[in-house]
Amino acid sequence: MEPLNALIQKIAAGRPFQQDSEKILERLMQNPRIRAFAERNAAIGKEQWMRSLTNLYQFVEEWDHCDRCPGFENCPNMMAGYQPHLFEDKGVPALTFSPCPLLRENEARRRQSELIRSYYVPKDILQATFETIDKLDPGRQKAIKAAVDFVRDYLKNPETTRGLYLCGSFGVGKTYLMGAIMHRLAERRHIASLIVYTPDFFREIKGAIQDHSVDRKLEVLKKTPVLILDDIGAETMTPWIRDEVLGSVLQYRMMEHLPTLYTSNFDYDELQDHFSYSQKSGVEGVKAGRLMERIRHFTTLIKMQGPNRR
Repeated sequence: MEPLNALIQKIAAGRPFQQDSEKILERLMQNPRIRAFAERNAAIGKEQWMRSLTNLYQFVEEWDHCDRCPGFENCPNMMAGYQPHLFEDKGVPALTFSPCPLLRENEARRRQSELIRSYYVPKDILQATFETIDKLDPGRQKAIKAAVDFVRDYLKNPETTRGLYLCGSFGVGKTYLMGAIMHRLAERRHIASLIVYTPDFFREIKGAIQDHSVDRKLEVLKKTPVLILDDIGAETMTPWIRDEVLGSVLQYRMMEHLPTLYTSNFDYDELQDHFSYSQKSGVEGVKAGRLMERIRHFTTLIKMQGPNRR
């Protein structure tokens, strides 16, 4: 292709030679893609073909790059990640461009990463998938099935889908499984989700009182399509956190039919005991029970077992 490239450069520099141009066109017309286009557009005359030599050469050269693709990061095409296509424009062959499969895949991954957000959760959790989860551990199988069922039900009818409450001891993979749910929702239907490590987030909320950003931070939790509260019960409980923060978030999500998922070391009863007690107010069973109603009736409790994998 190098001699042809040299001839093209002469034309691009404004020094067209009739004999050279005809040789170039003859070479270019041997390309199967150009030949197929010519057969579909038989009305295009030789003069119009001659006027499009540089476009035709770019078309051949860039498809040669695509056929020997070095990967998206090393794409040598003029517009990285785009493939050229010929079309007839007022009787003249012209070029248009469309994203290649690798660019579309890269964009899809970028969109998915934007959909999957987190507060204080390790990045590797956001990369979790159902394919990378150990499915042979018997203590995990029920939880994995429940997670798969949640995704299936949510994709069918999000407004009637119950959340999940995964409880179990440290390190059995509860958070990782939630990451797989997030990944699958983004992959299948571009559904946004947010996972929040509750102890650190509640500490942040206390600090947000000073800069008056509490409401803005809570709006994110209230309105995200799928919210995951990770390690709930590990936070230091206060009446304000229970009633004004967590209570307001869950009330809004209940009214708007937005599912909330949880991981915890506590089961329902143990979590209610946790919500009941604070150092300042002592035991407040009624308020704790009211909050637990918003969790019990809108989630399915799944106990997850297995060895500590941390």
